[in-house]
Amino acid sequence: MLRRDLVIVGAGGFGREAAEAARAAGDSWRLRGFLDDNEALHGSEVDGVPVLGPAEAVHDLPDAQVVLCTVNPRVYNSRSDLLERLKLPEDRYATLVHPSAQIAHAAELGPGSVLLANVVITARATVGAHVAVMPQTVLTHDTEVADLVTLATGVRLGGGVRLERGCYLGAGAMVREYTTVGRWSLVGMGSVVLHDVPPHQVWAGSPARFLRAAAGAPEGANPPPVPGSS
Repeated sequence: MLRRDLVIVGAGGFGREAAEAARAAGDSWRLRGFLDDNEALHGSEVDGVPVLGPAEAVHDLPDAQVVLCTVNPRVYNSRSDLLERLKLPEDRYATLVHPSAQIAHAAELGPGSVLLANVVITARATVGAHVAVMPQTVLTHDTEVADLVTLATGVRLGGGVRLERGCYLGAGAMVREYTTVGRWSLVGMGSVVLHDVPPHQVWAGSPARFLRAAAGAPEGANPPPVPGSS
């Protein structure tokens, strides 16, 4: 098997987990290092992996595949911002899957997406580009996950669930079958989503309910008015 060079943008928790997935994949990847905008990390090592420089240093490594591994529920548009900054062609982005993940033959995975340990996709499903899927998450039949979605640890998606661009589902959230979570919305950890979540909103609880407008959407996303506001 051809061993490909890999660089991970982001040396935080998700980046370190992605590095472990690359190591677990054995001969599939040669992990060159992290890129991170924190200057204090440059020239150091994180978990034994060198930090080579800022995100833009990816242009100095033209033969390396790339994954963007920044995740923060408070600023969950960070991967979208990196895409705009780096302007890499699609074929530069790797799709990184931990070898313990169980991925259905009919599933489709987009470039730049990272699926960590013990993720399960049970049947035909679509995962877009630059999607972050944390350990022990389950996607069942006919789910559609758009670009830049984040699924934290232990999320459960019923059949036919639709997750729109950039939404964030917190750890342990469950989404009822054939339900939609709108673009750039956030679902709190442990929430049970029984009804469609509109775009640009924060929902939480069991059953999940509207809390407030989301602050994580990219500039220019034009969130709708908050329900009940004038």
